[in-house]
Amino acid sequence: CGGSISNSSGLLQSPFYPGRYPNNADCLWEIQVESNFRVMLTFRDIAMPGSRCQYDYVEVYDGPPHSSSLLGRLCSGSFPTYTSSSNLMSVRFHSDSRYTSRGFQAHYSSIPSDHNTTLLCLPEYMHAVISRDYLQSEGYSVQMVTLNDNGCTPRVTSHEVIFNIPYNGCGTVQEGNNDTINYSNMIRVTSSGHIIKRKKNINIHISCKMVQNTWMQIMYVAEDTVDVNENQFGRFDMHIGFYDSPSFSREVHDSPYYIDLNQNVYVQASLHNSDQNLTVFVDTCVASPDPRDFNTLAYDIIRNGCARDSSYTTYYSPYSHLARFKFNAFEFISRHASVYLRCELVVCRLSDSSSRCHRGCISRSKRDTSSSEEEVNVVVGPLKLREGSRSAG
Repeated sequence: CGGSISNSSGLLQSPFYPGRYPNNADCLWEIQVESNFRVMLTFRDIAMPGSRCQYDYVEVYDGPPHSSSLLGRLCSGSFPTYTSSSNLMSVRFHSDSRYTSRGFQAHYSSIPSDHNTTLLCLPEYMHAVISRDYLQSEGYSVQMVTLNDNGCTPRVTSHEVIFNIPYNGCGTVQEGNNDTINYSNMIRVTSSGHIIKRKKNINIHISCKMVQNTWMQIMYVAEDTVDVNENQFGRFDMHIGFYDSPSFSREVHDSPYYIDLNQNVYVQASLHNSDQNLTVFVDTCVASPDPRDFNTLAYDIIRNGCARDSSYTTYYSPYSHLARFKFNAFEFISRHASVYLRCELVVCRLSDSSSRCHRGCISRSKRDTSSSEEEVNVVVGPLKLREGSRSAG
């Protein structure tokens, strides 16, 4: 039970509903709809033992479960409706080892958020847009709109005021909290008149949070008659490429990439982000003939930061956003027509000496989530053995 859901509408229900759900169930659904939409969840049925929701219950979170507020916990009684403040909502169902019952059923759908203000967390900058119609309706002109740093000016079109705000400039503040890295800034809409002000100033707070492989985007307006929240989710922009030499000066764009047996394969992982205080670490790389299955037939090159293939070697990188390594085209490649590589990369704050990126080779049981690190999985390939190489080997 559980999983990631990206449909615009559908049903959630406990296992075997309307029959009895099993003991010791722990299901987590993450519902992610399109950007600038929100998730609305309505319960249609709920029946679990007890009334205090201590043993069997459903929890609804306003975003990812470990870093978002709890919208509600329920087990019986009324059938409430919850609406997320972003395009992501999490639902967790838990049962203990004792009594069971019918469980629950709920319907979810995506609803549009208002478009007075929008925010996108892009790889290089925060893209904040304010509607000119909205400013006009509140009695403000575009000349009244400024960023915290007055030197960073917006682009003004006939319909919008647009700020492209870098993560490492224009007054952007970076903070690490629990399981997020937070980038925040503020757009000010200042009322004219130095002595007598007839309107309140509007402070538009914008925030991009890195949460579990995603960028969580938050934008809200303070000191206004209408409280506006804009929350979206996106993903890290991560790339893995093959190179033809240890200088890493020329990327191989051929697909498939034909190689000889025992040839060195040079790999570079790169994070595209304007924040120079981030670093990339290669945690695990696994080879498989099936790009969808890295468990059945798989060969570990590196796992949990520990080299499993004797030819694996890391290379110095001049930038923290790059991680470089090589391995030898091994016998595994000679037994399969094509081989794909899946790498698990960890992104950490450069200054966090306790992060996963600084700990190197560790056993899986000792892994935990630092206050400022996130994992990203990338698949690359295929690699193919060059004709004649098999017989020559």
